[in-house]
Amino acid sequence: MKRFYAILTILFISLSTACAKGRSTKQGAANMKIKIEVTSESGGHSLTATLADNSSAAAFYALLQKGPVEIQMHDYASFEKVGSLGTSLPRNDRQITTCSGDIILYQGNQITIYYDVNSWNFTQLGKIDAISQAELKKILGKGNITAVFSVNE
Repeated sequence: MKRFYAILTILFISLSTACAKGRSTKQGAANMKIKIEVTSESGGHSLTATLADNSSAAAFYALLQKGPVEIQMHDYASFEKVGSLGTSLPRNDRQITTCSGDIILYQGNQITIYYDVNSWNFTQLGKIDAISQAELKKILGKGNITAVFSVNE
């Protein structure tokens, strides 16, 4: 039993350390930045994110260049907010462990903002810049939110 707890502790520390160091969102030459306006029970908040260097993020950025995209998002499993994009984007799924602030494309047509850890086959779209897990949890709140994604100009 002690061995089980030791392995569980090591796993938790490994995941926490990986998130604390921050996963790189390989930045291409474009250095694509977006803005996310969040309306939640705690009010309105403006966030900035850096997009990943993959075809999914490039397609998302191209979509946002046509105009802002509003997504109604609901809480799922107490670690993410998820909502339908209303269209499909190319997928670059791979096994990853999310960190707080990750913006993920799920099943090619849903956008997810993570405020805690999860492991699955996802496509990383980007990461919210300069925000702690506690700050993000407070901004996203416990209920539904509206998130408006747009090109950061």
